[in-house]
Amino acid sequence: MTEVRSVLAEDEPAEAAAADLPRRLVAEGLGTAFLLAIVVGSGIMGERLSGGNVAIALLANAVATGAGLMVLILVFGPLSGAHFNPAVTLAFLLRREIGPAAALAYVAVQVLAAALGVMVAHVMFAEAVIQASTTLRSGGALWTAEVVATFGLVATILGCLRARPEAVPYAVGLYITAAYWFTASTSFANPAVTLGRTLTDTFSGIAPGDAPAFILAQVLGAALATWVFGWLLWKPR
Repeated sequence: MTEVRSVLAEDEPAEAAAADLPRRLVAEGLGTAFLLAIVVGSGIMGERLSGGNVAIALLANAVATGAGLMVLILVFGPLSGAHFNPAVTLAFLLRREIGPAAALAYVAVQVLAAALGVMVAHVMFAEAVIQASTTLRSGGALWTAEVVATFGLVATILGCLRARPEAVPYAVGLYITAAYWFTASTSFANPAVTLGRTLTDTFSGIAPGDAPAFILAQVLGAALATWVFGWLLWKPR
């Protein structure tokens, strides 16, 4: 869902970066698949153990996701930048810190890996591997929440990268944990996660027909945050 360093360091030759792209894509794929396994798996576990208490299930889902995300960023950040999120990749594309071809490859891997992660979670909990969600998540309040959630995520990344890059994993994990609770949508904030969650008819699912509006809101939030923080953090070279 985020980035510990720029995908292309300023002093890294373009040829070396291109040659290393397959390694970065594998890292992105593994990280994104694990992220979705955490999101969906903890949702299933929370729902099964909560005795019908939705608040407890959501708390379990939020804590597991935030904690897992911290670890995934620490592990995969040095390898791929640990985006795990097309909205984050878009932000760095707009900042010209990743090229269009690499960005497109990142997004493709993130989406495919998200689907794989959901299916792995289903296998672990003896659920049907292929599902379609029937959970309706629609309306202006939820779309606004997704703009806010994604804006805040990108703001967290860009702000920490400027002042405290070593704090990005912890800041992002804590932000996502909080955003599960302060946003009406429970903070998807990630187009790959949104698409992945259309494939599970469990606690964390979203109906396929509701996903496009969520994704549009997420792209808008990421673009706004990139522009606002590009201005806030600007300094003459």
